Amino acid sequence: MALPLAEFLPVWGFLAANIATPGPNVLTTIACAMGSGRGAGMGSAIGVGLGIALWCLGMTLGVSTILTVIPQAQAILTLAAISLLAWFATRYFRAAWVGYRAHSGQLPGSADGLHFADGLRRALLVNAMNPKALTSWLAILGLFPVARAGATDIAILCLGASVLSFSIHTLYVLAFSTPLAARAYLRAGWVLQAIAGVLFTLFALRLVAGD
Repeated sequence: MALPLAEFLPVWGFLAANIATPGPNVLTTIACAMGSGRGAGMGSAIGVGLGIALWCLGMTLGVSTILTVIPQAQAILTLAAISLLAWFATRYFRAAWVGYRAHSGQLPGSADGLHFADGLRRALLVNAMNPKALTSWLAILGLFPVARAGATDIAILCLGASVLSFSIHTLYVLAFSTPLAARAYLRAGWVLQAIAGVLFTLFALRLVAGD
C-alpha cells in the first residue's frame, strides 16, 4: 500500500454518510426485507456491495487513465468535486428541512415473494441505473489522490467501500425488517440528512483548503 490510511478515511466517511441517508439503494433493501424477509434483504445488501465495488473500480481506473494522459485534469476534478459536494450538501439540508416539517418519510412499496437472487438482481439494477452513483463517485475521486494510487491502493479503496456498504445494508435488513421499524427510521431521516449536509460541507471545505 503506497498511500497512508488517512487518504482512505475521507472517502469511506463520505460513503458512510451517503449510505446512511434514505435513497434508492436503502429503500430497495428495506422494501425487500419488509416484503420478502431477510433472505431477499440480504440478497439486496450483497447486490449493493457488489454494485458499489463495480462503480469504484470502473470510476477509479477511468479517472486514473485520464490523469495519466492529462495530469492537468486533476485541478478540473478537484473543482468538480467541490461543486458536487456543495450541491449534495445543499440538497441534504433542503431534504432535512422538508423532512423536519413533515415529521415523517414515505415507506417504499413492499417487494413480496422475492428470494435471495431476486433481491441481488434488483439491487444491482438499481445501482446501475442510479445517476446519483456517477456524481457521487466524481466527488469521491476529488477527495482521493487517484494519481498517486497504485493497484493495491485501488483494491483497498474498492474493497473497503464494498464492505462498508454491505455492512450498513445488513444492519438495515436486521433492524428494519418490520414496517414499524422502517417508519421509525424514516421519521428520523431528516436528522440523518442534516448530518450528511454538515459532513459534505466539511469535505468541500477540506478540498478548498487543499488538505
